[in-house]
Amino acid sequence: MRQAISAACGLWIGFAAMAAAQQGPVVVELYTSQGCSSCPPADEFFATLADDPSLIPLALHVDYWDYIGWEDRFASPSYTARQKAYARAAGSRTIYTPQMIVDGGARVEGNDPEAVAAAITAARQSLEPVQLQVQREGDTLHIRAESAEGIGMPLRVQLVRYRKEATVEITHGENAGRSVTYRNIVTSWEKLGEWAGHPPLDIDAAMAGQEPAVVILQREGPAEIVAAARVD
Repeated sequence: MRQAISAACGLWIGFAAMAAAQQGPVVVELYTSQGCSSCPPADEFFATLADDPSLIPLALHVDYWDYIGWEDRFASPSYTARQKAYARAAGSRTIYTPQMIVDGGARVEGNDPEAVAAAITAARQSLEPVQLQVQREGDTLHIRAESAEGIGMPLRVQLVRYRKEATVEITHGENAGRSVTYRNIVTSWEKLGEWAGHPPLDIDAAMAGQEPAVVILQREGPAEIVAAARVD
């Protein structure tokens, strides 16, 4: 697996060159768990994505591995529910870790860097019908969006907060004895409302504390993410 990860890291050289020609960053959701023995290689690979400014990688820790003997301190049942919602939208009854979901569409194995790379490339080729701008002033986040074309259906306006990095010493369960550094750990995922595309979106949201944030506009399902912007 380490060889596969090392080989895949070279793919990001090409992505960085492509990024300047793209409208906005690609969102990569990783569903992972500290109690899953297959997850550390995916967490390591995900860390390389977190260093790419053309991507918005977000790690959502699920709680369905906690029973094995180690409770994931970052897990939330709401993240498990989000992963289940993606599965239902795709007509599947199966959820698993590690899994990555790219721009709300492609569902790929988190331990398959080539498949992740292909999904990111495909996401970059789709046109974004929405232009999104976010700006922070103190504890307030100003969110503005407009669309020159119809967006087809209302979009979910979502605010995500995350922790940039944390190292965990795992002492029980399948990963006992491991020290794992996690990146871009989601701490909250909040729906602010819906936007039909017209008139332009113009809302403010509370943003206290120092954690960075991401604003995501996404089709119902959950489905395609049509725009995203990060605020540090």
